[in-house]
Amino acid sequence: MSRAPQNLLVPFRRDKKRDFAAGTGAELLASKVRQVLLTEGATPHSAGELPWRTRFGAGLARLRHQRNDAVLAELARVYVRDALARWLPGAHLVEVRVEQDAATLTLRVRVREGDTTADFDAPLQWGL
Repeated sequence: MSRAPQNLLVPFRRDKKRDFAAGTGAELLASKVRQVLLTEGATPHSAGELPWRTRFGAGLARLRHQRNDAVLAELARVYVRDALARWLPGAHLVEVRVEQDAATLTLRVRVREGDTTADFDAPLQWGL
C-alpha cells in the first residue's frame, strides 16, 4: 500500500508531535495553493516577496485599490489561473469564483491534483 505524500503546511505552525505541522491530501493541496496565491511575485512595481525566488507568487496585490467591478473580477481569475499553471503545474484548476462586496474581493478556488480536491478562499480587502 502506498502512502499519501506528506509535507509541511503553510503558513508554518507548530503541532504537538513535531517541530512543524505536516499534512496530506486536501489539507496539503490547499496549503500549496495558499502559498502560491498569497505570495507576492515580482512585478514592474515591486521586487517580489521572496528574495531567493522573486518571481514566485500570483501578484494579487496589483488588484488593490482598483475599481471593484467586473473587469477586476476577471483580472483576478486570470492571475489565479496563470499563477497556478506556472507554480503548481500538477494541479488542475477546477473553478475560480469571485465574490465582490464593497471593499472586499473574495476568491473561491477549487483545485484538483490526482484524486485530491481542495477548496481555498482568499478574501482580499482594500481597506477603503
